[in-house]
Amino acid sequence: METRFTRGKSAILERPLSRPKTEVSVSAFALLFSEVVQYCQSRVYSVTELQARLAELGQRVGASLLDVLVLREKNGKRETKVLNILLFIKVSVWRALFGKEADKLEQANDDDKTYYIIEKEPLVNTFISVPKENSSLNCAAFTGGIVEAILTHSSFPAKVTVHWHKGTTLMIKFNDEVIARDKALEGR
Repeated sequence: METRFTRGKSAILERPLSRPKTEVSVSAFALLFSEVVQYCQSRVYSVTELQARLAELGQRVGASLLDVLVLREKNGKRETKVLNILLFIKVSVWRALFGKEADKLEQANDDDKTYYIIEKEPLVNTFISVPKENSSLNCAAFTGGIVEAILTHSSFPAKVTVHWHKGTTLMIKFNDEVIARDKALEGR
């Protein structure tokens, strides 16, 4: 019995903690996500409720995704500035989720609390056919929930809403204390 433990290292102990990046086929994702949308749709009565349900599911995904990405890509270090966390979302989060960066990141001209992440053709809307009576449905509310959870769990509380503008636009409106903290950090 003693020799069993001394022969050599176990294969599981030799594996690295960070897993290699894996990709999921687009067709598998499309099938799974369309089933999620159908499941949510069968339990709500309006487009607004459906988008809220998708955002809620996205928040669950975002909370878990943040921990994984911070560990893998940032070596456990979290961002402290607004622009850095937004760039992390635009580049690292989008690449982990969709295999590419988001198309644009913009700040509102008239409001220093508002930022936009613009995606011309979001993957979550690509394979969803929307009936005419639900034409305002934007399934990117799921992505908005992911972004909101990542920001909230990174100590950047914000409200993320999804709009049809230049494709799909995620409007991120930070709380006042986040902007005040960011300005204080710049003033150091």
